[in-house]
Amino acid sequence: MPRARAIPVPQNLSALRSKLEAALAGRIPAPFVVRDRQLFETVSAGIAEIDFLTSGLPRGGLTEICGPVCAGRTSLLLSALASRTTTGEACALVDGCDAFDPHSAREAGVELKKLLWVRCRNLDHALRATDLLLQGGGFGMIALDLSDIFWKTIRHVPLNVWFRLRRAVENTPTILILLNRESQAKTCASLVLRLEAEPTCRIAVPEICGPGFFRHSVSCLFDGFEVRAERIRSRVQSVANAYGGHGAAPAIADGRASTFKTKALWSYFSRVGNDSSAR
Repeated sequence: MPRARAIPVPQNLSALRSKLEAALAGRIPAPFVVRDRQLFETVSAGIAEIDFLTSGLPRGGLTEICGPVCAGRTSLLLSALASRTTTGEACALVDGCDAFDPHSAREAGVELKKLLWVRCRNLDHALRATDLLLQGGGFGMIALDLSDIFWKTIRHVPLNVWFRLRRAVENTPTILILLNRESQAKTCASLVLRLEAEPTCRIAVPEICGPGFFRHSVSCLFDGFEVRAERIRSRVQSVANAYGGHGAAPAIADGRASTFKTKALWSYFSRVGNDSSAR
């Protein structure tokens, strides 16, 4: 039996590091550099109250937007997409459960010709599609919408998946947005926002829903309702603000909140042509 050929081992760690950096050159820049990036170029989310609360959405960072059903997540997403597509940027929406309504998006001002809609059927497809889009580049914004996927399923996603997405978007001009019902990306997210409809827009039905449970009134949904946005975590400092520019207003401390008003963009034809629901 032939003897296995011995693999030469570098004499020290410096030589090993140099070999690995050379092997990864062009694919992973500076693989051994510990990154704790805080300075970002930020752009408007399309809602003045959100811009004041966050200093804008960070390019090259992961922004997580979470909240329960009918909390304004989709309204914020459409505002952000409209803000980017109307300036000529190409955007992509990875739709985890094929729930996107293009009619509502058009009513919200999204330029559909500038939007790539990736329709997925499960969580694995959505994560793979997002990774491929980030690796391909060329998008001003990529949104991964997992709002309609069962939250317990998303909990089983390993933390290294979110870390991979974070590393993939770093050093790029892309804005990566993750939408779900609970915060999942943890420290991999540069910015975490939690949205919730204000209590004044909800009615209690304890005999139907149980104690402490609220649901939206129909008149509130169609007339518009207030959304409370809370900044849970942020590592974002706007480059414009840091160097005395004229960017968005400085973000306030974590744990603070702001409110904005949203309105359902439902129409009869959009409901017939698509089974999605406003979220």
